[in-house]
Amino acid sequence: MDITSVIFTVIVAVVITAAIAYMFASRSKTDKEDEFTHKRDAASVSMQLQAYERLVILVDRIALPHLITRVNQPNLSAREMQLTLTQNIRSEFDYNITQQIYVSSEAWNAVKNLKEQNLLIINQLANVLPPNATGLDLNKLLLEFLMNDKKGTLHEVVSEVLSFEAKKLMEQPYSI
Repeated sequence: MDITSVIFTVIVAVVITAAIAYMFASRSKTDKEDEFTHKRDAASVSMQLQAYERLVILVDRIALPHLITRVNQPNLSAREMQLTLTQNIRSEFDYNITQQIYVSSEAWNAVKNLKEQNLLIINQLANVLPPNATGLDLNKLLLEFLMNDKKGTLHEVVSEVLSFEAKKLMEQPYSI
């Protein structure tokens, strides 16, 4: 065997060895990527579902009938009750603002619209009361308005939207 044959054989052996090593490395990398994708997707779905859960709780907490029941204080003036109600809504919303990262823009907009509508209703009705009105007067007026106006059930619609999207998310298979 001459030197050229030996060099050629060594080069072929190195190329074949490199090709085999590359195939094993690529397969191992693909397996790791698939495993990461599965873990990432499972974690992502879990985080999204938790976000929907938190937003359903938020919607329930800022629903005017529930909010009035929770924060009612008999000795407050109408103005003080107005501030208490609006501060509670803003506080609850601000606490959950990061959840918008994990939900659809439609779901987040529905929650935002509920917050804005509730603030608007509280402020508008508080402004029609006489200066000496009590917090109880404001609460009664709010509850009467909610019973007579379709906007009073917006929190139910928003909850249904969030529940629908969460259920849709649970039905979707994720990458394995």
